[in-house]
Amino acid sequence: MSLDVNTIFQIAGIGIIVAMIQTVLKQMGKDDWAQWVTLIGFVVILYMAATMIDDLFEKIKNVFLFL
Repeated sequence: MSLDVNTIFQIAGIGIIVAMIQTVLKQMGKDDWAQWVTLIGFVVILYMAATMIDDLFEKIKNVFLFL
């Protein structure tokens, strides 16, 4: 099973962008918006990870159940 490197770079890119936006918003005194941006970034990355895990389980299911 190969790991898609592009997905790792996408996750890292989203993390960097979210960190930059959060820093700018905190320096502007908008802490509540900074927390929302962080939460939205976390949800996006969690969705991407859940999709990858779903694909992994489907592949395992196909290997063991021959579907």
